[in-house]
Amino acid sequence: MLPAGSIMESSVLARRPVGRFGLVVLALMFFFMATLVNGQQPQTWADTARRGERPVVGGIRWQLPDARIVPVTFGQLSQRSEQFHSQTPLSGQIACANLMVALKASKLRVERDERIATTTSGPDRDSATKDPGHPAIDLQYDLKILEHNEAELNKCLAASNRTTAKRRPEEGCSIFQFLSFRITHDGEGVHDIPIRRQPESFVVFYESGLSVDADGAPNAYHPDNIGLDDLANAGAPGFWEGLAQDANGDPYIQGPDDPFPGYYISTTDLFDRTKALSDPTRYVDASKIPYIVLPTGMEKKVAAHPGDFAVVFNLQNLKRSPAIFADTGPPNRIGEGSIALAESLGLWSDARNGGTTRGILYLVFPGSGNGRSRPIEEINAEAEQLFQVWGGIEQLTACGIW
Repeated sequence: MLPAGSIMESSVLARRPVGRFGLVVLALMFFFMATLVNGQQPQTWADTARRGERPVVGGIRWQLPDARIVPVTFGQLSQRSEQFHSQTPLSGQIACANLMVALKASKLRVERDERIATTTSGPDRDSATKDPGHPAIDLQYDLKILEHNEAELNKCLAASNRTTAKRRPEEGCSIFQFLSFRITHDGEGVHDIPIRRQPESFVVFYESGLSVDADGAPNAYHPDNIGLDDLANAGAPGFWEGLAQDANGDPYIQGPDDPFPGYYISTTDLFDRTKALSDPTRYVDASKIPYIVLPTGMEKKVAAHPGDFAVVFNLQNLKRSPAIFADTGPPNRIGEGSIALAESLGLWSDARNGGTTRGILYLVFPGSGNGRSRPIEEINAEAEQLFQVWGGIEQLTACGIW
């Protein structure tokens, strides 16, 4: 027979595990009751991030770049589009036009961040980012916004049925002139070029000549005017327009490791933002890439943006070439293309004396690009697909423009 003290100690020891177990059971019951009330399993920010999802709180979807939580309102761009719908140009009753504006703004923010990051480093960079008078720098965040804007633009284009099955040519195709471009360039008689499109279509087309452009080629301009093009076409000292310049406004000159030492660095509106301003390969090389040039101001009226695609036709020999919109030119002259484009169309491609004054048809697809320069293979594939989706040669014939 055990002593009384031993029996009491055993009962206490027996009750302790039961009590702990009961607490665990109660905690689990409370946990599952709360889950049922909320109608969903609880999740953490880390769990959501690991699944590759973006958590939603208060109607705002969040992104998690570099483990920092930053808000992105996904409805903001569509609201902006509705807000400015009335300001969209006529060619613009295009829902994607404002997304292109948002994409350009985010691109400029990324370029600003990269510029500040390259000019400041170490303690100076840290102090600059904390300075209230200095613009906030968050390259990773701005890159995420840029990627989002590109994705939204692509969705908009897909919703507009621009990359789906081939469109059947319209019988008795109706086209109308929505813009008249007046040429007043020196040496050319004043005349108007009609810019046309179809109702409910974002594609614009016009017929003019083709002046050969060398901009972007690393050997386009030289201080002694021995480049592919006349140096006067790049501006003049203090007023350079087509050359990369330093902070003092002096044009960069290529060094021994560059493609053409001693030559200036010729620029285009479309460029590779991952490369430095003084890198000749940052810009679209006119000698290699078929590109078109639109008059300054006209690109806004037709809702086009550098990086959009085009197809260009030589109506005299029936040759055609895919192209990309890579640069803007004088506001009083239309019909300009790169050396590579002229070669593809069977034209004399000399930037000083080549080209033609008539017989070139330009078919431009506003909103079709992503604001980035592309290799020749992508330009060929994307532009040709857009042309075939639009209806191809059959559509041109049905519209009486081929």
